[in-house]
Amino acid sequence: MKILLIDPPFYRIFGFYNRYFPFGITSLATLLKKQGHHVLVYDADCNDKPENFDYTRLPKYYNTYLESFKNSHHSVWEEVKQNIKDFKPDVVGITIWTTYAASAFHVAKICKELNSACPVIMGGPHATVKAEEILNISPHIDYVVRGEGEFTTSELINALESAKKGLTSITGLSFRQQGQIIHNPNREPIKNLDILPFPDRALLLNENKYSSEDMGLIMTSRGCPYSCSYCATHTKRVSYRTANHIIDEIKFVKNRYNTTQFTFKDDSFTVNQKRVSQLCDEIIKEKLKINWECNTRVDLVNEDLLRKVKKAGCNSIKVGVESGNPGILQQINKGITHEQIRNASKLFNKVGIYWTGYFLMGIPGETVENIYETLNLMYEIKPDFASIGVYEPFPGTLMFAVGKEKGLVKPEMTLDDFYKVLPNHYYKVDSTRQVNTIEPEQFNILEKEIKNRFHDYNKNFRRLLKRAASRIQLYSTQPHALFGDFKKYLNWK
Repeated sequence: MKILLIDPPFYRIFGFYNRYFPFGITSLATLLKKQGHHVLVYDADCNDKPENFDYTRLPKYYNTYLESFKNSHHSVWEEVKQNIKDFKPDVVGITIWTTYAASAFHVAKICKELNSACPVIMGGPHATVKAEEILNISPHIDYVVRGEGEFTTSELINALESAKKGLTSITGLSFRQQGQIIHNPNREPIKNLDILPFPDRALLLNENKYSSEDMGLIMTSRGCPYSCSYCATHTKRVSYRTANHIIDEIKFVKNRYNTTQFTFKDDSFTVNQKRVSQLCDEIIKEKLKINWECNTRVDLVNEDLLRKVKKAGCNSIKVGVESGNPGILQQINKGITHEQIRNASKLFNKVGIYWTGYFLMGIPGETVENIYETLNLMYEIKPDFASIGVYEPFPGTLMFAVGKEKGLVKPEMTLDDFYKVLPNHYYKVDSTRQVNTIEPEQFNILEKEIKNRFHDYNKNFRRLLKRAASRIQLYSTQPHALFGDFKKYLNWK
């Protein structure tokens, strides 16, 4: 079958840079190709000419996003329509995240307008927790894949080829049948990730538009054993790839795309420190001469580990700090202390690894004083880059349930809501009220102040030089990457 997998446009519509290739659907496409299907991955959010880079200020551009749905001649939506026409797929699969749900629904609508008989499958984080809602509100979506999508989707494709036989036996699938919505049992997570081929990036439409760094996205594990109440990751058991499997992918990507800067995009890369040490040993042994970044937690690092990962090429680590108030840290179930945060920040600086701290504000129950505590903690621990976000109520999280109890969050949305409500206000009972403890007007003033102070902090020239120094190997082999980073700085208003 001819299968078109689409990552919908979002950041691109308002001129932002969206890093990396779409890992999830490319992984799925690779498996489907090996089963004999003709597959194309269309990343409609790929933007090779971005204008904006300060992601803390995303919400001020969201009106542009909503307006795009009203413009039938919008260049991005015209491109989406044309690419679907050109490929003439037998089946379309679409990724959906809560933030850009409207865009995913819009792509499905376009597909059905072009060919009403073409089955449309939707998968991704939002699909996993909101399958019932999706099938209820959108007539353009036929099937929803929940959880890991590789084997559920491949079994669904086989069923569609055989005139929809065996749908009820496919775990992880939701669909309509005789006017009823059917939810088959959940699929068990894949235990041995080595059985999956690594993503074939050649399946990407416009493969040449991606930078070598974009192509360096690698997942070495799936799942997260922690229970942060703002996170929708449901797989608590972590599955891993072996070091040799990862090394093979690194070699392949480096040879094909000249990639020297990689990103290990695991939820928490250093959960299993013995495994990380083994992988680092292999990178050093193979003399790969690469740099890489990863995400982890402040309670999952120590000096010996940091020195090992740095020796193996790690030049950037990102950790969640979240709040400067101990009570808020407990409320969001982060499972860390400020002592651990301070210790980790000292270790990063001592070892000399560039690091990013992620912070959060606007949490239900948070006070003005709590938010200033977060700002003060940022100034105290001095991350090389500090990112501040305003909490958004994502379905499937513990905080979503707390928000409902406090009267801040509603359990469902309509299709019209998704097209008319700003993405950062999805599922809010009152779009003007972020928290129950601070009046809307006061919070808006405070949000602007905090974001401006984070923005000013990040524009410090010495910190920018430190980032550049961490990427010197990339610049030495690919000078255009230095030009690209400099351009980002100039456009970072």
